[in-house]
Amino acid sequence: MKKINLIVLLGTISISAISYSQDTLAISKSELLQKVSDKNLQIKIANQEFKSAQADYRQSNAVFLPNITASHTAISTTNPLMAFGSKLNQEILTASDFDPNLLNNPNRIQNYATKIEVLQPLINVDGIYGRQAAKAKMNAFQLQTERTKEYLELEVNKSFMELQLAYKAVAVLEKANTTADANLKLIENYFKQGILQKTDLLSVQVRVNEIKNQLQYAISNVQNASDYLAFLLNEDLGDKVYKPTEALENTIAIQNIDTNLSENRKDIQAMDLSTEAYQKMFLSSKMNFLPRLNAFGSYELYDDSLFGTKAKGYTVGAQLSWNVFDGYKSIGKMEKAKADFQKAEIETQQYKAKSQLELNKTTRQIKDAENKVNLSKLDLEQSQEAYRIRSNRFTQGLEKTTDLLQAETQMFKKELEYLQAVFEYNYTQQYLQFLTK
Repeated sequence: MKKINLIVLLGTISISAISYSQDTLAISKSELLQKVSDKNLQIKIANQEFKSAQADYRQSNAVFLPNITASHTAISTTNPLMAFGSKLNQEILTASDFDPNLLNNPNRIQNYATKIEVLQPLINVDGIYGRQAAKAKMNAFQLQTERTKEYLELEVNKSFMELQLAYKAVAVLEKANTTADANLKLIENYFKQGILQKTDLLSVQVRVNEIKNQLQYAISNVQNASDYLAFLLNEDLGDKVYKPTEALENTIAIQNIDTNLSENRKDIQAMDLSTEAYQKMFLSSKMNFLPRLNAFGSYELYDDSLFGTKAKGYTVGAQLSWNVFDGYKSIGKMEKAKADFQKAEIETQQYKAKSQLELNKTTRQIKDAENKVNLSKLDLEQSQEAYRIRSNRFTQGLEKTTDLLQAETQMFKKELEYLQAVFEYNYTQQYLQFLTK
C-alpha cells in the first residue's frame, strides 16, 4: 500500500476506543493563544530587544538634559603651588604667606574640596539627529515585536490544527483497522469453508498488519504535535499529551481577501523605520562637523577639615567647540553611515519585493487548494460508493478478495487525502490573512 500522509481530520469520529499510555491535558485554542502570549520564548526575546532599543533612546535624553556630578577630594601636600592654591581656596591666605622662603618651602597643608558641576548642552545638532535615530529604532523594534506576536498566533493556529489532525488521523485509521479486522474474520470463515485460497487470507492479514503499523505511526504523530505545542508554550509535558477541546472543521469557507501588499503591515513599517534610523545616523555623522555650544557651571566648597564648608565659590560659563580635523575619523564615520543607510534602503526594497512575491504565490496556492478540496471530495464520494458495491458483491461471492482490499485501501486513502486538502486550504487561508494583515 502506498504510504499516506497521516496529518488528516475527520469531523465527528470518536477516538475513545484508542488507549494511550500518556495522560492527556485538554486545551482550547483561546487558552493556547493566551499561554503563548505570556510564556513563549520568541516573544520574550522580542520584548527584550525592544527594551534594549528603548534604553538606547532614553540615553539620548543627554542631548537636552544636564550632566550633574558631585565630588569630595581630600589632599595633603607640601607642593609649593598646591599649598599656596589650597590656602587661597580656603580663604586663609595672609601677608606672611608671601614670604619667599615659605612660598618655596611651605609647611604641609590639608585641603578638603567639595565640588558640584553642571554641564548643560545648548546646541548639539549631531546629538539631535542621533536621538531621532534612536527613536526610529525603538519604534521599529516595537512594531517587530507586534509582528512576532502575529506570527506566533498564526503558528499556534497551525500547530493546534495539526494536533487536531493528528487525533483525527488516529480516528480514521482506527476505523480502517476495525473494518480490516471484520474483513479478516470474514475471510477466515470463507477459508475454513474452503471457499477461498490461503493466498487470499494472507493478503488480508498483510493488509491488517499495515493498518496497525500506520495506526502506531499516527499515535506517535499525536505526541510529536503535542510536543511542538509544548515548545511554543515553553512547557515540559513529560509523559503527557495535549488534546484539543474543539472539533476541527472538515469543510472550507471561501473568503474574499484583499491580496494587495499593505504598506501598513507591521514588519514593513518596521523596515521603513529601520531605514529612517540609518538615515538619521548618516545625518548625525554629517552634523558632527558643526560646532557645539555647551554651558557649564560649578559650585565649590573648601576647608581644612573633612566635609568643611568655610570657603565657597562658583564658576559659570559657556564653551563653543569645533572639531576642525581629527585625522579623517569623522569623515570615515560619515562614509560608513552613508553606506549603512544605502544598504538599509536596498534591503527594504528587497524585503518588499520578496513579500509581494510570497503574497502572489500564496494567492495562487489558495486557489489550487480550493480546487484540490473539491476534487478530493468527489474522489472520496466515488471511492466510498465503489467500496460499498464491491463489499456487497464480495459477500455474494461475485468479487475477488484482492478487489475488495483494493477498494478498501482506496476509500481510506481518499478520505485521508480529502481531509489533508481541507487542512491545507484552511491553513493557506490563514497564512494569506497574515500576509495581508
